[in-house]
Amino acid sequence: MLKNNIPQIRLYTDGSARGNPGPGGYGAILEWVGKNYVKEFSEGYRMTTNNRMELLAVIIGLEKLLTPGMNVLVVSDSKYVVDSVSKGWVFTWEKNRFAKKKNPDLWIRFLKIYRKHQVVFQWIKGHNLHPQNERCDFLAVEASKKKRLLIDEFFESQKSENQLGLK
Repeated sequence: MLKNNIPQIRLYTDGSARGNPGPGGYGAILEWVGKNYVKEFSEGYRMTTNNRMELLAVIIGLEKLLTPGMNVLVVSDSKYVVDSVSKGWVFTWEKNRFAKKKNPDLWIRFLKIYRKHQVVFQWIKGHNLHPQNERCDFLAVEASKKKRLLIDEFFESQKSENQLGLK
């Protein structure tokens, strides 16, 4: 729960993968409540999944906050991310060392930054004309179409190990 129930920051996020897996991207918008300050972030990856990009969007947004202890409302259309945190699943996964769970690298990174702030999540329906969600979707899709895409090293190494029968 946020201190005084008032968010200082609203973080809108979305992730995309063209093919799942396939080229993907994330989009995030940080809005400072009561101030005229909005910042957008996006990046694309050559091979990833939609869920990884949904989670990475939240991580990047939270990592951009330089002052610890911020009250943050994360608005996302990802049931995967919102339910995992709001319903407490990720904390059980952490206790079980993420055994047989997807995206442990990102969940560990998420928990590290999540614990530096007061964060609550709000799920919204995607592609429902919510202005910030539509913008994040646009940023994520456009990022996935860039000529130079980053490498999602954890995902690609896991995929290689699975193809070789090492996992």
